[in-house]
Amino acid sequence: MKTQVIMKRQLFGADISQQSKSTFLSATDLVRAGNLWRGKQGLNSFDLSAWFNRVGVIEFIESLEEKFGKVKTSKRGRGQHTWVHPLLFIDLALAISPKLKIEVYTWLYDYLLEFRNNSGDSYKRMCGSIYIKISNKSLFKKYIIQTAGCIQNACGVVDWQRATQQQLKMRDTIQNNIALLSDVLTDIDQAVRIGIEKAIQINETLEM
Repeated sequence: MKTQVIMKRQLFGADISQQSKSTFLSATDLVRAGNLWRGKQGLNSFDLSAWFNRVGVIEFIESLEEKFGKVKTSKRGRGQHTWVHPLLFIDLALAISPKLKIEVYTWLYDYLLEFRNNSGDSYKRMCGSIYIKISNKSLFKKYIIQTAGCIQNACGVVDWQRATQQQLKMRDTIQNNIALLSDVLTDIDQAVRIGIEKAIQINETLEM
């Protein structure tokens, strides 16, 4: 499932937005976070518009677009973002501060977005298995909402957009468990309960 979702990451105490489908990151958020850091270091604020107009940056964008297509999108208005390709994001991070680049590399090599998209696929499998087994189809939507709430509680998540890699992985495991158990058990409630319990047991074992 590749529905576009805006994920939130933390950098120096500020939120950085990333699009789950395109993987583009918010240059607007990065500059805001970077300027907070620069201010604490007694440095001048970083000017994003001026950076985009540098000859070296223009040439870099042209090179990226030859290989990847459009690598920068912007919308005007309050609360809007300038979204950039991850490679351009790294270059921007380096321009603001070498320390930011280290953080960005860590982000790009974790599997947060992969787990987010995988859990979307497992959600569809779970819903399909439950729908087949549930006798009263009119209760399906309500049952799925209740099940999603149980999964969220089991994962210890308040807002999925701020979920950690481990929490997203656990949601994926639970939903796959429930999908599998729903296919073999006649009691859907039991399938949900066991699916969650098994995932929690595995998670606790890994943390030991």
